Formats: sequence, C-alpha cells, structure tokens
Amino acid sequence: MTLADLSAVFELGQQLFTAEEWPTLYRGWDEHELLALFHSEGETCLVAEAEGRVVGFALGRVMEKPRNAWRYGWLLWLGVRPEFHRGRVATRLLRRLTELFVAREARIMLVDTDEQNRHAVAFFKRQGFGQAVRHVYLSRNLDDHPRNIERRFEDTDAEDD
Repeated sequence: MTLADLSAVFELGQQLFTAEEWPTLYRGWDEHELLALFHSEGETCLVAEAEGRVVGFALGRVMEKPRNAWRYGWLLWLGVRPEFHRGRVATRLLRRLTELFVAREARIMLVDTDEQNRHAVAFFKRQGFGQAVRHVYLSRNLDDHPRNIERRFEDTDAEDD
C-alpha cells in the first residue's frame, strides 16, 4: 500500500463495513484507524489492484506481548470488492500477509470477524484457521445519560439566543 492508495482503501472499507450489515466492524473502521495502521505498520498494509484501481486490501499488525517470547501476526482488516469475490483476491492478500508475518518471526496468526459473517468464517476455515472462540460484544446507548441530556438542553438554549 502506498500513500496514494489510502483514499481508495478507506472508501472501499466504507462500502464494505456498513452499520446496517456489520455494526461491529463499522464502529472500528475509520480514517484514523487506517492512517495509524499505515503509519505504524506500513509493511503489513497491502492492496490488490486491477485495471489501475484498488479492488482489495489486507491490513495487519505484528504484536509482541510483554514477558512472552512469541510474536503474533494479526489480520485486522480484509476487504475485497464484491465483483472480485471468487477471484482469489482475498486468498492472495492473505498469503502475502502471512509471508510478511513469518518474515517478521510471528508464530501465530490471528483474525476475528463477526460470527454472523458466514462467508468470512468459511473463508478463514478454508485457509487453515481454527479454534474459534466466541466473544461477547456489548454496547450501551448514552443518549439518556444526564450529561448528554443537559448538553442537548444547553444546545437548544444557545439556538434560541
């Protein structure tokens, strides 16, 4: 991935990780996440191109835990334009990212996705991932928090002035 690819990767992610279809992924996908990964882990940020445009991306990170000799390669984001599904774009991106992780001495590769994303789960299983662990994701709406109610009231008063 190059600096020139960032805009296309962000826009593709916006199309793929929508609030309606994948609310958990949508919450994590933003320009700050993409820029931080590119800045700190540029070597493991990959794009796939066809006819001069970005058709897929894989964004990863190598993690080292304190007091742990093992390094982990973590595939954080994988996205491919729908018209390129079944074109082995995701497989090629994953293979290249795996090679980069191995070169950086990662011993385990991690990936996570929404458990309802059957296509992604099946894809990762075909690629040799296993040991799925259920993870509970909780959210809390803060619209009715007293400070937010107060803020809305203050904003209304300011508009009336």
